Amino acid sequence: MTRPSPAAESALTVDGTGLLCVTLLLRLRKEIDGAPTGTVVHVIATDPAAPLDLPAWCHMTGHTYLGPVPGERPVYALELTDGARTTRPDAPWHALEQER
Repeated sequence: MTRPSPAAESALTVDGTGLLCVTLLLRLRKEIDGAPTGTVVHVIATDPAAPLDLPAWCHMTGHTYLGPVPGERPVYALELTDGARTTRPDAPWHALEQER
């Protein structure tokens, strides 16, 4: 199975320049809502915690973290996966409980 490289063309870019990771994750969650499986997302993130928080968020949700994108700006790539866990709109670091 081959994965797109982090430098793969993104279908969606989320600009989190100047945002702390909490706010960045709020924006990311909102921007990817409704995007199809397989979408490669480039996240521009200047928060020094982003290289730790983005892979952790991907691990929690089930999306695939592809890594940093080479270039002058701090950009990280992820791929949206089928069956990923949905997170709360107001707290994207918490999985949304499934209704029973």
